[in-house]
Amino acid sequence: MYSDVQIHNADDLIREHAGLVKRIAHHLLARLPDSVQLDDLIQAGMIGLLESSRKYDGSKGASFETYAGIRIRGAMLDEVRRGDWAPRSVHRNSRRITDAIKQIESEKGRDADDREVAEFLGMSPQEYHDILQDSASCRLFSYEELIDSNDSGDCFDDDSQNPQQGIERASFQQHLADAIRGLPEREQLILALYYDEELNLKEIGAVLGVSESRVSQLHGQAAHRLRARLGGWLPDHVVAG
Repeated sequence: MYSDVQIHNADDLIREHAGLVKRIAHHLLARLPDSVQLDDLIQAGMIGLLESSRKYDGSKGASFETYAGIRIRGAMLDEVRRGDWAPRSVHRNSRRITDAIKQIESEKGRDADDREVAEFLGMSPQEYHDILQDSASCRLFSYEELIDSNDSGDCFDDDSQNPQQGIERASFQQHLADAIRGLPEREQLILALYYDEELNLKEIGAVLGVSESRVSQLHGQAAHRLRARLGGWLPDHVVAG
């Protein structure tokens, strides 16, 4: 049971931080397909904010805004995943690309390039690029979420995981970081500009001197390459084109 003081404090926190939900929703929306609605993100975020107001423990060292921001963002991403908008054909083609990259790189001991993957799949380079763009426009690549949660999530989350889960996640994050560092230089740069510098695809294209669609293709290919290299470490939602 919550005391009247606790309820009052929770209500105050929700009123004071409603704007945080909107800011996070707008930030995420810019990275998601047009089919995702702002109102849906805000609704999910408000649930995350409500949960945060009830579970926050200031004695653990994090500010409420930091704590709530992680839970709000997580609630929004969960909502996006539940509403997976990708047709089955996109999932199927995504798996085919990942398998092709894995096999080519295993056989050749180097990065697989566009032409090799397209040839392996029995399609033209244009068909391959079209599939990459379909994948990039339909699903969420969220390694930034993992990085964010590694920074501050576990240290004050009262829904704490057991030690073994913590070890496994730390090991996964190390493998992910190593895999990103092993990407071709241009793919690394695209991920850094997109997730760290928060440039959009058009802006990245201007930096690299290529079209927005080409950036989208390379972004999708980087995601498939990571999945191929990380193998069983990744659940379906973590790395998708």
